[in-house]
Amino acid sequence: MSSIFSKIISGEIPCHKVAETADFLAFLDIRPRTEGHTLVIPKEEVDYIFNLAPATYAALWDFARKVAAGVEAAVPCERVGIAVIGLEVPHTHIHLVPINKVGDINFERPPVVVAEERYGELAAKIAAAIKI
Repeated sequence: MSSIFSKIISGEIPCHKVAETADFLAFLDIRPRTEGHTLVIPKEEVDYIFNLAPATYAALWDFARKVAAGVEAAVPCERVGIAVIGLEVPHTHIHLVPINKVGDINFERPPVVVAEERYGELAAKIAAAIKI
């Protein structure tokens, strides 16, 4: 069964893409913890990150590192926090969250509200800062 992320990869569901390679995709989270919260996923549908093939696992983290550098360059923050929870969507994903304090990456609090036009601005700014 296809996850929502597989539908995003196939184009069935739109997203605010910030980076893409043959194997990976990064896009803005629609329920962000902070502005610029980005999801990094493999295009291969694997539910649990530790079930990825070792080469894919390593390449995913390398891709995430490059995306995080773009997020940090484009969004004012102290650093980019990382979370891998794996319960929300049955498809491996890494959360990259621009943070200024620990509470910015708290998934138990409600997401921040981001205007639709702001998503487009953020995606363009982050994409322009990513060096793949």
